Amino acid sequence: MIDYPTFCQIRLLHDQQGLRVVQIARELGLDEKTVAKWVEQTEYQPRAKSCHPSKLDPYKGQIVRLLETHPYSAVQILQRLREAGYAGGYSILKEFILHVRPPRRPAFLTLAFAPGECAQIDWGCFGSVAVGSTRRRLSFLVVVLCYSRMMYVEFTLSESQDHFLAAQQHAFECFGGAPESVLIDNLKSGVLAHPLGQSPQFHPRYLDFARHYGFQIKACGVRKANEKGRVENGVGYVKKNFLLGREIAEFASLNPAVRLWLDTVANVRQHGETHQQPRVLFQQEKTKLRPLPAMPYDVGLIRPARATRCFRVVWETNRYSVPAACASAPLTLKVTPERLFIYHQQQLIAEHPRCYDRHQDFEHPDHVRELLQQRRHARDQQLFLRFLALSPKAEEYAQQLQSRRLNVRHHIQKIVALSEIYGAEAVARALEDAFTFAAFSCEYIANLLEQRARQLPAPGALHLTRRQDLLDLELPAPDLTVYDRPAESSSPNPGESPCPPLTNR
Repeated sequence: MIDYPTFCQIRLLHDQQGLRVVQIARELGLDEKTVAKWVEQTEYQPRAKSCHPSKLDPYKGQIVRLLETHPYSAVQILQRLREAGYAGGYSILKEFILHVRPPRRPAFLTLAFAPGECAQIDWGCFGSVAVGSTRRRLSFLVVVLCYSRMMYVEFTLSESQDHFLAAQQHAFECFGGAPESVLIDNLKSGVLAHPLGQSPQFHPRYLDFARHYGFQIKACGVRKANEKGRVENGVGYVKKNFLLGREIAEFASLNPAVRLWLDTVANVRQHGETHQQPRVLFQQEKTKLRPLPAMPYDVGLIRPARATRCFRVVWETNRYSVPAACASAPLTLKVTPERLFIYHQQQLIAEHPRCYDRHQDFEHPDHVRELLQQRRHARDQQLFLRFLALSPKAEEYAQQLQSRRLNVRHHIQKIVALSEIYGAEAVARALEDAFTFAAFSCEYIANLLEQRARQLPAPGALHLTRRQDLLDLELPAPDLTVYDRPAESSSPNPGESPCPPLTNR
């Protein structure tokens, strides 16, 4: 059995386009016999309903009476019919109830707003995003001006009150003013409690924020999110148009990208209800907004804190340093979406960029420098005391070093180290001798100690290096007879050679 639209298609293809039965069957995906049957029919004749009695027929009057007395559900009516002997099924009962009591669709009024009268605000969520070594929930706040549909969107890594207030503040700065009222859902950042049928109890901090910008807070009814339909549609529009299919590599790129999207797509499109661009209508609404105060509202959250023994303050699992003098002290922490401010007795002692990663440690060099200087001073004091214990002359020697040398600590440290090598007595004697020679330096002390510690070798027996046989010389006896000759014959005769001179061999 086909429906009436399909019958009309068959007649159109056959009468006006002249298609054959096989072609119509292929075009519409029907059986050829079915097409051939309906081609011969000039009018649509639905299948006649079966006249067989139903198990529900004896109970239909009772069902109608029950529905007239109370809006029972199909399950409740089935329980009562079972007690009366009904043996049929649930499906046929539910179908009959839908026929005699059609579902009631809720009706909503179309709300109209004057320019600058109201803005609607709501959070949206779109999975998570990687931040450092962890992942954070990706949230975004949507602000929509009800008259022009001008939209502002800001992505955050938290839905805490500081982000809630800061995003609204940025929206007002973007619009150039604040509306007369702001309609919000019953979120905890703005509404502490909203009993059914009673007035809502707003958060004191949000009331202070509203007084600062001069708008009135309005809360939707409990479980009536339809009352802020403009921003509900805005949240869905951001998800379907901006976020759907977008690869989010890092959080820092989202807010610049969404501002470009607002300027080129969202606020310049032709709105489906107003049939005008939000940017065009905003020119009329902008003049009706309340002017912004001279100073922006301080959106920072104030929380008590206590520094650890390692002079750290812990916030959201991250550790931030404070001056070492404030270790274990009670402090006051002010948290904004971008920075952390730490106070001690109403005085700012530390400031850090806020980190959205987890289990990270941030240490400012100035905070640990004071502690390092204290420890170095303590080590210097211990070193100086050891130096003074070496000799009664040590203090006077240190004064001479102070007046003659630049790095006194270096010389004292070297002299104390020499006492561990040569002994305290040797160093004390070297210090006393140093005054005699006016030698004021660790190098002079080291030279004196080395000279005294050096052992000279004792003198030994003389050992000849020449052989004994070369030292024993045998000379012939000299001829002394020449001295016994007479003087006259002392001169040699002609032809005689004189006596050779004596030579010492």
